[in-house]
Amino acid sequence: MTSPSLLPSALIGAVASARSMTPMATLATARLAGRQTDGVLLLLDRPLFKYGALAMGLGELVGDKVKSAPDRTVLPGLLARVMSAAIAGAALAPRGRERAGAAVAIATAVPLAYLTLAARKQAMARIGQTRSGLIEDALIVAAGAAIVALSTRPQESDRE
Repeated sequence: MTSPSLLPSALIGAVASARSMTPMATLATARLAGRQTDGVLLLLDRPLFKYGALAMGLGELVGDKVKSAPDRTVLPGLLARVMSAAIAGAALAPRGRERAGAAVAIATAVPLAYLTLAARKQAMARIGQTRSGLIEDALIVAAGAAIVALSTRPQESDRE
């Protein structure tokens, strides 16, 4: 199912607010599964970027549990969210509206990064860093996978 709206771009921006690499990792996984997006997604069609996005997504899930992991709102974290949200938001936008999809995803990711950080800090105070991180991982990865699955379609050669 594909959508003519920018809603998938906004939703993937929300995913980027909590896990910067998950949007690109879920899109890379979709590409490996033979799915395509309405918007153009050139980078993740290249093996280096596709497998790199998967590795970075997994690495972020592990690194987030480290006590010295920086907050998601530090400049490098926000820049990673902007880039990932832009790429994924453009890919999930209707063809010809990729720039709008990127803008919507960024506009969602950046302010929500502050809200998701506040929620995570509250959860950390209650149940600890590792446990709160694993719960957040499960929610965000599931959300990213669902958004991408519902916003992509089989590649043309796979259709009957």
